Amino acid sequence: MESLQSMNYELVVGLEVHAQLSTQSKIYASDATIFGCEPNTNIGVITLAHPGTMPKLNKKVIEYAIKMGLACGCEITRYNIFCRKNYFYPDLPKGYQLTQDKTPICMGGGIRVNGQHGEEIYVRLNRIHVEEDAGKSLHPEGKAYTQVDLNRAGVPLIEIVTEPDIRHSADAATVLTEVRKIVRFLGICDGNMEEGSMRCDANVSVRPIGSDVYGKKVELKNMNSIKQVRQAIDHEVSRQLKLISEGKTIVSETRTFDPVTGASFSMREKEDLNDYRYFPEPDLSPVRVTEEWLEAIKKSMPELPDTLKRRFLNEFGLSEADASFLSDSRDVASYYQELVSFTKNYKAAANWVMGPLQTLANEKGLSFSDIELKPGKLAELINFIDEGKITYTMAYQQVFPVMLEKQNISVASIAKDLNLVIESNTDALKTLIQQIACKYPDKVKEYRKGKKGLLGMFMGELMKETKGKADPKIATNLLKEVLEETS
Repeated sequence: MESLQSMNYELVVGLEVHAQLSTQSKIYASDATIFGCEPNTNIGVITLAHPGTMPKLNKKVIEYAIKMGLACGCEITRYNIFCRKNYFYPDLPKGYQLTQDKTPICMGGGIRVNGQHGEEIYVRLNRIHVEEDAGKSLHPEGKAYTQVDLNRAGVPLIEIVTEPDIRHSADAATVLTEVRKIVRFLGICDGNMEEGSMRCDANVSVRPIGSDVYGKKVELKNMNSIKQVRQAIDHEVSRQLKLISEGKTIVSETRTFDPVTGASFSMREKEDLNDYRYFPEPDLSPVRVTEEWLEAIKKSMPELPDTLKRRFLNEFGLSEADASFLSDSRDVASYYQELVSFTKNYKAAANWVMGPLQTLANEKGLSFSDIELKPGKLAELINFIDEGKITYTMAYQQVFPVMLEKQNISVASIAKDLNLVIESNTDALKTLIQQIACKYPDKVKEYRKGKKGLLGMFMGELMKETKGKADPKIATNLLKEVLEETS
């Protein structure tokens, strides 16, 4: 199969990301939004579109959408109108969708990521708008009927629409990863693509390098993992290049991707302009976003990942990799920030969060907000190591497990009970070293003649005598002092 480079073509991708908002009730009704309930249990008369029922907008939906817009640097629309999108949804009882058309809640803005070669990429956003989700159609294998679950119908969504600024499938995956990180950080969506609470459509086309005319756009629908998005785009590029090389026409259509076979299938052809016959929803009043409301939302915003990362780099002197990891999750970032309020050893704090605590979270299936070991308690352990009273190995292998079970006991008490407190009495250590030197006179002579590698052997003997409790720094200095004394 010929590649983009060999054919002198480039890829053009725009994403449409649907994120279900983490509200307790639906966008226009009081029905619950809990995932995994029995089919058709989170429904009511408004969801079922009973005659005479009236929708009522969930205020929290607007606030969550504005938070996403602010995080992406969007302009917030002050006067919002809702519209009916007349399009056949077999699993949306009204037969139309309530959405936004000419007045999306957020306009412009963008998402900044590092591209596949490390370069910074800014992907512009066209808009973010709010709308309701449809239900779910289920097609039992081998059956001639379709089942419909309406629990999801009316669940609030934001649709995040990028401009066609993406030029590689890997960058598309990175942008989607960044979107998921932002919505999770804001607490407005759990980002679980496997449960369908975040879904992605990709608009894919190819064009000759240097051309400013877009090729025929093909829409890939509803991929449910970031990996699938990349696979689907790569497959679609190959398919379109094959058609071009064979002199065939690319049809503007909607396709679905099968991750098992690695192939896509046509669902329906797209017209050049879809006419959904939008018109203002007569049963919903326009929504005005006042300056007071907008300021209140701004004040409720958490510190965003990029800001946190820069602060971790500049204020705490962390590496790029450490700062990226610690700012990737709101729970992890919160834990780390509280931890360093109790200790000034920022690097050690980072290592404990990224190492033992992350391992614990993975093994137990916990988020950092569920970890019972309080940051102040972990800082007590870090400070105990820094004071030279125990080594990191002692702390990790012996003290840390006890702390997880008994947080009400001090680190000093645990270390004392386990007989771990490091011996730092210089007189006692010097006497032991002199005894060891007398035990190995030949080795002492070799050391004095230049065989400095024997220092490790003497250190090993000292650690045996002290059961590993000699302060390494003090012990090393004393060993050199004794071994280098003239006989």
